[in-house]
Amino acid sequence: MRVGAFKALVVDQAPDGSFSREVRTKDAAELPPGELLIRVAYSSLNYKDALAAAGRRGVARGYPLTPGIDAAGTVEQVAEGGDAGNPHAGFAPGDRVLVTGRELGVAVSGGFGQYIRVPASWALRLPAGLTLRESMVTGTAGFTAALSVLALQEHGVHPETGPVLVTGATGGVGSFSVAVLSKLGYTVLAGTGKIEQSRFLMSLGAKEILDREQLSDGSGKALLKERWAGVVDTVGGAILSTAIKSAAYGGCVAACGNAAGADLPLTVFPFILRGVRLLGIESSRCPEGVRRDLWKKLGAEWKPAALDAMARECRLEELSDRIDEMLRGRITGRVVVDLG
Repeated sequence: MRVGAFKALVVDQAPDGSFSREVRTKDAAELPPGELLIRVAYSSLNYKDALAAAGRRGVARGYPLTPGIDAAGTVEQVAEGGDAGNPHAGFAPGDRVLVTGRELGVAVSGGFGQYIRVPASWALRLPAGLTLRESMVTGTAGFTAALSVLALQEHGVHPETGPVLVTGATGGVGSFSVAVLSKLGYTVLAGTGKIEQSRFLMSLGAKEILDREQLSDGSGKALLKERWAGVVDTVGGAILSTAIKSAAYGGCVAACGNAAGADLPLTVFPFILRGVRLLGIESSRCPEGVRRDLWKKLGAEWKPAALDAMARECRLEELSDRIDEMLRGRITGRVVVDLG
């Protein structure tokens, strides 16, 4: 492979509106402007990546596109005269870094390529306690889970407060939420449509497995029996509605997904009669101070003991198949992409 050339998964749109994806050879000159040229060692597959790769409206800013909202690797080049006032200034070739969120893989060429070029402000030095691969087992999914756990803590939900429900528990955010909450001493109830994965969820620390059908109330009642002090909801729709109506007095629900629907069939009664709080979780624009602090935790006291067991690995050439599996709901845990 010539200098400046690299492999990347490229999603393109045909004149008839259909989408295709294939591994192509790209040139570094095609990458967007930015202070850092990074050789990507690992990326990870998130649901947002799968949607972008399928051409779902409202996800990607345009095509052709190399998706991948996560990337971890080594700084290859640093542009001269970088932003001296930037808190991330001072990078040098050879530094190990990670990039998650921002516009990566949505508006600019992302982590499903062997190189990315990004502003220095997008990059974080690899936290102590994490390898490049482990940082991508974590990735946006793990970081979103950490934001959700932090939201619960900041609103008074602690291990002694009561059990915490995690919906969509076999997915990336869900499985990571189960693992982090369990490590911090919470009693975790794992909600899933994949009961056959109960052993996997128990290995992450879940104390009880709830079938998805149990978590989607169709009675039309405004309030249900109080069952949990906190919720990390990754799916939305009727399951989120049921979780809110079943939250205990003063409970907190952190919502970060809509795979089960964007509508929220609900009355105001959980909020005005039980004081339930609904918190939206968004990771791509997270403030830098919070981002750095949480990544430090994810490399230390919040790092799941079974981190390696939470992921399966694939090569770039296998990624398109994994994307299809994710869109069909057949992925459990995390998928790490080896760009080496």
